[in-house]
Amino acid sequence: MNKLADTCQCCAQGKDAARPENKRRCCARGQCCRQTLSKRSVNDTRTVLRSALGNAVVEELVSKNVAQLIKVQRARRKRPEPWSVEEACSFLENARAQRDYLYGAYVLVLVLGLRKGEVLGLTWSDVNLDAGELRIHHQLQRVRRRLLHSDTAKTEASEAVLPLPDICLAALRLRQKDQASAKAAAGESRTDSDFVFTTRFGTPIEPRNFNREFNRRCDRARVRTIRVHDTRHTCASLLAAMDVHPRIAMQILRHSEIAVTMEVYTHVPSDGTRRALRKLGKALDGAGKRKPKKKDRQEP
Repeated sequence: MNKLADTCQCCAQGKDAARPENKRRCCARGQCCRQTLSKRSVNDTRTVLRSALGNAVVEELVSKNVAQLIKVQRARRKRPEPWSVEEACSFLENARAQRDYLYGAYVLVLVLGLRKGEVLGLTWSDVNLDAGELRIHHQLQRVRRRLLHSDTAKTEASEAVLPLPDICLAALRLRQKDQASAKAAAGESRTDSDFVFTTRFGTPIEPRNFNREFNRRCDRARVRTIRVHDTRHTCASLLAAMDVHPRIAMQILRHSEIAVTMEVYTHVPSDGTRRALRKLGKALDGAGKRKPKKKDRQEP
């Protein structure tokens, strides 16, 4: 365990050596990048080892679980600073005004707290615009250089039917129209798929490309750049500031335990911000009803 905290994982796993010779840039060239594990990763390693040895004790393969004797420093969780209501509205208004093809995705991650894999894996068969409902059934992730569209959500609690507020319905209907226009423009070169969010050729959006587009939109909207996953913290904060009951917020965010909702994702703002957040629905609804301007960015 002591060695693990100081071992360069690039060297140990041969990451740089696995690259083509003309693309090697660090450890394989004698310039160690010192890619060591974080305290949390070291703790996770100890947890897995302790579990494995615990099973070995039960099966009488070993007499003592030595991993329980290891003392490690607990990693402090860095709590992100979510967007304020002004930043969230500015971001959505900018994306809507400039006809960003991912505007609907941004609405879903901010208003419903969808994860990146969930919104990219969303299919039209999961959406019922007439009933105003959305079901989380799929995830889109890149695993071992392969893009996988799984039929299971992150947890059982994640597989839920969520009501679609007016702004979400308006964004999805707009997305449906834009997708039909892109399909007509692409012609035979477009791939038929059921994905809600695709490129103009109908192919699924790469998770990393979604991150890049999100960061570009932050710059254009002139708001702080945060991680896509931090929008879930923003969503939870908005729900808390609007006095939504924690149990309802837990259902919307689809956490398996309410402690996660209260201790990890909820950041209750000041009274002044709380009053401003009560106007969130009207502000976001106004952003959805504004007349679109000239297109800024087309589907790639």
